[in-house]
Amino acid sequence: MIILSISFFVTAILYASVGFGGGSTYLALLLILGVPYYIFPIIALVCNIFVVSGSSFNYIKAGNLNLKLLLPYLIGSIPLAFIGGSLPIEKNLFEIFLFLVLAFAGIINFRSYNDEDKTYKNIPIFISIPIGGILGFVSGVVGIGGGIFLSPILFLIKAGKPQHIVTVASLFILINSISGVAG
Repeated sequence: MIILSISFFVTAILYASVGFGGGSTYLALLLILGVPYYIFPIIALVCNIFVVSGSSFNYIKAGNLNLKLLLPYLIGSIPLAFIGGSLPIEKNLFEIFLFLVLAFAGIINFRSYNDEDKTYKNIPIFISIPIGGILGFVSGVVGIGGGIFLSPILFLIKAGKPQHIVTVASLFILINSISGVAG
């Protein structure tokens, strides 16, 4: 248990330094160390809440909150993170789903971001709400905050300035984690 505690502490510090919660790494650590799978989501989501709260506060305090960018994703994600968090799931299915989610997160995060072009796109609400919903559902089922997906998506589609995207991702993680725990 001491190894798990130290690993979680190091994970929290590293992820907090970039405004993320670390849910994906907590899940991987829990799986590797043989913790019962049915408590994975609650542990990872609670850790996310603690880790990302400070980042979210600091980003908002710095004036980086872009509600126009954040709200459509939250409208879709909050109810579906709650539903996803309330679903019972068998161990084999959970492990397969977790593997797919973590593999996809790893692949999508390898994309590079070029901020030389300062033009940003407004994403239509009929696209951003379903994206938020899908990410919220996956977040609730698996036990991650969803920022690991939302951030690269927003960067790839050039949805805003980097500081706004990081703030949106941080708040998305916080609010989805709360909704997932409530579920």
